[in-house]
Amino acid sequence: MAKILEVIGLGLVAIMTLGFVGVLEPYGVKSGLSELFWGCAGAALLIIIYRKMSKRSKGELGFKA
Repeated sequence: MAKILEVIGLGLVAIMTLGFVGVLEPYGVKSGLSELFWGCAGAALLIIIYRKMSKRSKGELGFKA
């Protein structure tokens, strides 16, 4: 599951970068801080938060809180 989330996150970051620099303009996506950029950034952030919460619940963070 962790590797799948890493691949999805990497794909989201790649799409976010391509949308930001304007490579996806021929497909109707505005360059810069568009809805695509914020959607991918939010989804990547949710993956990061989910993985951190799952590691915390398993006790794999390496330190005691």
